[in-house]
Amino acid sequence: MVEQAHRDGEAGSIPFRSSRFFCVGSRWYFTTREGFDSGPYASRERAETGLQRFLRVVNLLPMEARAQ
Repeated sequence: MVEQAHRDGEAGSIPFRSSRFFCVGSRWYFTTREGFDSGPYASRERAETGLQRFLRVVNLLPMEARAQ
């Protein structure tokens, strides 16, 4: 079992965390904090690349748009 740790700046009890990646059949997906699922991808590696691209686009948005 993997030991959970505090992230930088966190205090108090450690919240439950799960992987952003999941597999259905042989297809991979990622999920966002907002509950958006993206996929299918042919492999976990491709899903990870998809998440990196998604996060780059989100970081281009103004802060006001990110909070919605």
